[in-house]
Amino acid sequence: MKDVAHHAGVSRTAVSIVLNDRFDVTLASDTRERVLRAAAELGYRPNAGARALAQQRSDWYGLVTEIVTAPFAVDVIKGAQDRAMADDKYLLIASTESDPAAETAAIERLLEQRVEGLIYAATWHRPVTVPEIAREVPTVLVNCFDIEGRFPAVVPDERAGGYRATGRLLSAGHRRIGFINLDPGIPAAIGRREGYLAALEDAGITPEQGLEITGHATADSGFAAAEELLDLAEPPTAIFCANDRMAMGAYDAIKERGMRIPHDVAVIGFDNQELIARYLRPSLTTVALPFEQMGAIGVNTLAAITAGESTVTTVATVDCPLLERSSV
Repeated sequence: MKDVAHHAGVSRTAVSIVLNDRFDVTLASDTRERVLRAAAELGYRPNAGARALAQQRSDWYGLVTEIVTAPFAVDVIKGAQDRAMADDKYLLIASTESDPAAETAAIERLLEQRVEGLIYAATWHRPVTVPEIAREVPTVLVNCFDIEGRFPAVVPDERAGGYRATGRLLSAGHRRIGFINLDPGIPAAIGRREGYLAALEDAGITPEQGLEITGHATADSGFAAAEELLDLAEPPTAIFCANDRMAMGAYDAIKERGMRIPHDVAVIGFDNQELIARYLRPSLTTVALPFEQMGAIGVNTLAAITAGESTVTTVATVDCPLLERSSV
């Protein structure tokens, strides 16, 4: 700042006023222009660390997630980053590789950088235990929720997604709808099954236990489960798979029997894993998990808390849209 003042022929106080965007102090417009021109010519940049210490704010949020290269994590990061940048905020991103020790260390390093708040994002929807040090700044959870209910959370509306998937098959005229679910106990399996059963009930259809099968989230388990459904004395005319990988396995089981999708059996998935859903033949109609939107809402929530506009600690659910392709 001393160099800028000398180059512009003004005092250091004048430089400070201009570079800190202060307009509460009267300063001639030509003086402001000389300072800005001198700063540009000298390549001046403010010291962000010093500014954060002085102002007790950094314009940075920290984002902690397990694996930053996972497709869904990338979408959360994009949604959060785009929303933050709209408010002239930026993200510092740390990957923990699902290691609790690395998780605590990552949060510690982010706090050392004076981040104003944290986004704690999981790659799959589940309850989590957040390291205690995260309570030092406002923290919002994305695609997960705190077991103890201490932090606000943003999660997908699994039940509404299951209802929408089943409703799409019902609207196509199907009445015998098989359901290949995820492993029991996880929020996705619970919510998607509740939506499936609610849609059948609203359509006046009594659920049949034999039409529900548990898979294990893999293509192989989807294949085996679809085989079991198709072996029924009265097989389903449509199959709702609780994720796209199991839908990929169901495709193989259907085609191996010489049947056509969707003419003989309709299939619908969940998650919208792009490399699967878009490139299956026929392309897979599926329900999308709203990762970008959850990231954006997480930042919105964090911004409201850091601005003192909110003290919310509730769980917000985000709608899961249906992506129509060619399998129904």
